[in-house]
Parts: sequence; structure tokens; C-alpha cells
Amino acid sequence: MDIEKLLRDGHPVRLKPQGFSMYPLFISGRDEAVIAPCDPASLHRGDVALYRRDNSILVLHRIWKVRDDGFYMVGDNQTEIEGPLRPDQIHGKLIACNRNGLEFSTSNMLYRLLSGIWLFCRPLRPLAHKIADLLRRFRRKR
Repeated sequence: MDIEKLLRDGHPVRLKPQGFSMYPLFISGRDEAVIAPCDPASLHRGDVALYRRDNSILVLHRIWKVRDDGFYMVGDNQTEIEGPLRPDQIHGKLIACNRNGLEFSTSNMLYRLLSGIWLFCRPLRPLAHKIADLLRRFRRKR
């Protein structure tokens, strides 16, 4: 399936993201993303966009910043910012998530609030990961 062609032709696509860069929004093998075609000029901080790295793979990450020189992206489970990306690299925008058969829109107010807080806390993610790891270890010892 040519995802980019489907999006160029105006069709939304459903895909199951692989990897852990967008954890906890997506858990590999379980969750599904609904991606719609979009005009890159309509994208804002906090939106999740599907883009192709130069001569590489398709990636689904959140927009950290939009500047004149392009888009800066970061995975929800990452701290390193990638960019600038050109508008022609962006092929679609996440419009909904499907988890265990339940679909929720990215325009949902609770989703927007939680994703905004998580994006704001990007510098604190390494500390959050360490605390979560310590809690997991503590639970295993009991």
C-alpha cells in the first residue's frame, strides 16, 4: 500500500505505528492511527504529523515548533528534537487514535489538554522515565 499516494489523492489512512517513539499515545502492535491529508500550512504546535525523512522512513511525531525554516518534531517518548523539516516532507495529520476498538478524535478537549501538558514537559521526560523505571523495579521486588 502506498500511504503517501493515498494521502495525496485525498484518502485518509489507518495504520499501526511501529516502535516506541510515540509511547504512551501509541503502543506498537495494539493501537491504530487515523491519518488524513492536510495542508502543512494548517499545522500547529502539538499536532501529530506523518512525514518522510529524506531518503528514509515514514515517521509519525508531534510538532514541537513551527518556524519560517520548517517544522521541528519530537516523539512523545523522546527528548531530542528533529528538524527543520520542509513542508513537502509532511504527508498527513493524525485525526484520531483507535485503542482496543475505541476511537477518539485528536480534537477532543481532554486529548488536546493532556498532549499539550506532555509537550510542555518535554525537558522533564528523562526524569519521568527514571521515576517510572524505579516504580516498576519496586513493584517487581514486592
